[in-house]
Amino acid sequence: MKLKTFFCTLALMGALSAQAQTVMNVDTKKLGAPVQSTMYGIFFEDINYAADGGLYAEMVKNRSFEFPQHLMGWRAYGKFEVRNDGPFERNPHYVRLSYSGHNDKFTGLENEGFFGISTMRDATYRFSVWARCPEGGQSVLEVRLVDNDTMGEHQEFATARVKVSGKEWKKYTTEIKSPRTELKGALRIFLRQDGRNAMAVTDVEHISLFPTDTWKGRENGMRRDLAQALADMHPGVFRFPGGCIVEGTDLATRYNWKNTVGPVENRPLNENRWHYTFGHRFFPDYFQSYGLGFFEFFQLCEDFGCEALPVISCGLSCQFQNPDPTKPGVHVPVDQLDEYIQDALDLVEFANGPVDSKWGKVRADMGHPEPFNLKFLGVGNEQWDYDEAHGGFGPVFTERLKKFSDALRAKYPQLKLIGTTGPNSEGWDFDLLQPRMKELKVDLYDEHYYRNEQWFLSHGLRYDSYDRKGPRVFAGEYACHGRGKKWNHFETSLYEAAHMTGIERNADIVHMATYAPLFAHVEGWQWRPDAIWFDNLRSFKSVSYYVQQMYAMNKGTNVLQLTTPTANQKKGVPVAGQEGQNGLFASSVFDAATGEVIIKVVNTSKKPEPILVNLQGMKGERTAQTLTLVCNGSLDEENTLDMPEKIVPQPGSVVCSADKKATVLNDELPAMSFRLYRIKK
Repeated sequence: MKLKTFFCTLALMGALSAQAQTVMNVDTKKLGAPVQSTMYGIFFEDINYAADGGLYAEMVKNRSFEFPQHLMGWRAYGKFEVRNDGPFERNPHYVRLSYSGHNDKFTGLENEGFFGISTMRDATYRFSVWARCPEGGQSVLEVRLVDNDTMGEHQEFATARVKVSGKEWKKYTTEIKSPRTELKGALRIFLRQDGRNAMAVTDVEHISLFPTDTWKGRENGMRRDLAQALADMHPGVFRFPGGCIVEGTDLATRYNWKNTVGPVENRPLNENRWHYTFGHRFFPDYFQSYGLGFFEFFQLCEDFGCEALPVISCGLSCQFQNPDPTKPGVHVPVDQLDEYIQDALDLVEFANGPVDSKWGKVRADMGHPEPFNLKFLGVGNEQWDYDEAHGGFGPVFTERLKKFSDALRAKYPQLKLIGTTGPNSEGWDFDLLQPRMKELKVDLYDEHYYRNEQWFLSHGLRYDSYDRKGPRVFAGEYACHGRGKKWNHFETSLYEAAHMTGIERNADIVHMATYAPLFAHVEGWQWRPDAIWFDNLRSFKSVSYYVQQMYAMNKGTNVLQLTTPTANQKKGVPVAGQEGQNGLFASSVFDAATGEVIIKVVNTSKKPEPILVNLQGMKGERTAQTLTLVCNGSLDEENTLDMPEKIVPQPGSVVCSADKKATVLNDELPAMSFRLYRIKK
């Protein structure tokens, strides 16, 4: 009797287990919508010291003395003078160094860098300076890497010399090899005598220090580890240069692409819109040198094999900071947009024009005679219109967008234009703008959403009901911001992965998606979470980065229908975190290049979830190669500089069995996990 009871219990447990298993059907026979090559990409904005002090490898702060406080970032000593009649029209300031008046007194400069001048042991650095001896003669600039806090006998730990001669401005270059790793060093320059000759008055301008080992070895290059992290994301599209910096706090500080091309010494400084935006994270020395400019952005797109998506100002300053569109001088009147529209036309010429065109020649003179083949252009960032209940100012953005659209389409009909639905993913402004994007016939419109956990968990079907006859969607900025804990941690990254199954399932309407922001310096951040964190020497990739990478490297070529059966729906319904779906989100694609079916399943439940996937149209036993993101500790955990690979995708495999109808994948997903399967068809 007891044995019978035992077997009955086992049978009941097996039945309960089978009932708890979520069944998914993947139709591998019928290819769905194509997945665009641009589907998953990257978005760069110069926030959190992403450019100067970050991706752009320049180590000297205020290298041309153009900050409003001309010696910000510098310590000057001895006899010096800041002058403004230098060799570069748009960067006229320089420093004149003269004999101090006593042999035991030094004249010179010292730069603090971006949170320090940081060097790696045995690495080589290229120092350059534009200099002259205006009164004739010769001098020596002694260049030192120093540690001011050392208890050693000497502060300097590496030295090089530059001999300056003649009254004409010339560029001088030397290399310095660091014998040690130093995170918080400085760059010191002494004015010296040239042998027995008297110490000549010496002018110095555009003082620069780069690692020689930049990305692709370029002289005006990018920091290698950070650029490599971007390349490793395998982006399909690269949106730049922002973001809110496109608009500027006012028109004077908008991002002007024309100021970012040509010789780097003559690119003017721009005030960064973020440097004083947050009083609680205040960085008054945060400016844009424009060393990382539109040429370099296009070059990176070429390096990564992705499409460029530049965004330009539509003549509206940041509407968050300037809510009254009628205030004089804050926004460009609609009838005075010609200069801004011409900037847009000139940008296309810079990217694609022949070498004998005005702006195509600028590109060619910078070393790239071949066109960059620009296909996309965004007009405006998070602009919006107003309805009667919210100011009654009318189509503030869209009337400007139409003027840009008319001009661009007349000259460049093949160019795809991207509009925007403002800063919100729903609400009066979104509801007002979305239909207007269709009326204006933009090719795509840019949606932004920084939302909490509940939003991401409850919007799994967001794109399933979108109008298929209107413009396509670009999810241009999004991230899950934890309620009460707005920082990088595993849980919110997992919910981003869940949301992306809906993006992928709706590849017919969503053509681009880029997480934001991209970069953050651990000592200079103003906004989080972010994809990649760094200090001056190290970096780590967040869990959100790995989510993006897993999708981008496994985007496939066509959507495959993935559904779960229900009593009311004969064809089944999407697995999108709906009631009764046990916190599961899923999508599937086919990769024609490899002949593989790729399935992505996210378990947002706090317990393991068994799944059964019927691969309809496939027969026989298969082995599925897997990648799994799972947190084995607290859901608040994240990678760090000291533990950069604490949470990374783990490879594995699952054997798929065969029944009479289909190949069957049986698996149990760990609690709070993201698992990806690749199965050869």
